[in-house]
Amino acid sequence: MASPRPIRVQNVKLVRQLAEQGIIVITVGGGGIPVAMKDGYLQGVEAVIDKDLASALTAIQIEADEFYILTDVPKVYINFRKPNEKALDQITIKEANKYLKEGQFTEGSMAPKIRAAVLFVEATGHPCIITEAGKLGDKSCGTRIVK
Repeated sequence: MASPRPIRVQNVKLVRQLAEQGIIVITVGGGGIPVAMKDGYLQGVEAVIDKDLASALTAIQIEADEFYILTDVPKVYINFRKPNEKALDQITIKEANKYLKEGQFTEGSMAPKIRAAVLFVEATGHPCIITEAGKLGDKSCGTRIVK
């Protein structure tokens, strides 16, 4: 099934209002309905939402100061599960793109998250942090992707 790149996220105004009220907003976590404009109306289409890119797009549209992507590992790794595995504390978008080209990140797992992080950082100049949910409050944990 197709997974087209998202162009715009619906109801982003509500997400922005909640965030401005100090509410932590968790959104676009899968299960969304992809739509396309046809004859002036939004209609459902057969596609799979790329939740990472849709989340990055939401963060861009609400002008977020930071973008967090939660996963099941505390940091991003290169040479993952190999003897020379290395956790990354901080990388630039240039380094992230280099690692993507090298195939350091698994498709369907970390690669889409890195692409979403790069999209957000390129568009806003603000950092993206990838970490596991249990480490969210720990400022020393996670991988920061920066300009």
